[in-house]
Amino acid sequence: MANEDKTNTCGTICLKYLLFTFNLLFWLSGGAVMAVGLWTLVDKSDYISLLSSSTYSLAAYILIAAGAIVMLTGVLGCCATIKESRALLIVFFVLLLLIFLLEITAGVLAYVYYQECFPFCYQLNEELRADLKETMVQKYQQPGEDHVTRAVDKLQQDLKCCGSNSSADWQQGTWIHTFADGRLVPDSCCKTPTDHCGLRDHPSNIYKVEGGCISKLEEFILQHLQILGAVGIGIAFLQILGMLFTCCLYRSLKDEPY
Repeated sequence: MANEDKTNTCGTICLKYLLFTFNLLFWLSGGAVMAVGLWTLVDKSDYISLLSSSTYSLAAYILIAAGAIVMLTGVLGCCATIKESRALLIVFFVLLLLIFLLEITAGVLAYVYYQECFPFCYQLNEELRADLKETMVQKYQQPGEDHVTRAVDKLQQDLKCCGSNSSADWQQGTWIHTFADGRLVPDSCCKTPTDHCGLRDHPSNIYKVEGGCISKLEEFILQHLQILGAVGIGIAFLQILGMLFTCCLYRSLKDEPY
């Protein structure tokens, strides 16, 4: 009877509700991270297919895996809270701590890597620019390259850009000499796409002064990295609270059997 009274004290009940609420938020945050990864693969797969580097698709898969792990951990935390199991609480605490340490390590390594490799990273960026330009002007509307054509059209319309570095890129390469049909730029460069609207390359007609697609793509990626960074900080804060609640609930159940 004493143990039952202790378990049902107001403090223990409050801790259970707090930890359950934390696990619900933690589970939802994992779902959000997984959704971002899936959205990147499904909705932005055309963008990724234009890049020679596999880093961006790999990052999407990492987000999906991380989201799944966080969601599973959240479910485990709910089970530990409902069952009032000290053993499950220990496992849950260890998983939270490991995820938190991995987040901190990844953040520190990313910062150190960026600081140390900045000149080299810039060279890689130039290589990426050159690869994207070659893919756009050499493979656009070429036989067997329908996926590239769709990706380029979607990229230029969604990001409101024209060419890799500028609209002048379309004056080079295979497309201008084969399938241009008198057009100076593809119709997807036009602000209001219509058939053969690319015959006129005035800034009032095409995305000429807005910049090339590679700079717009970099801005797009940077914005989403900032969002992911903010989400990561929020999840880390939640994890600290979760570990604190777990320790408190564990102590309040210390007289209960495993």
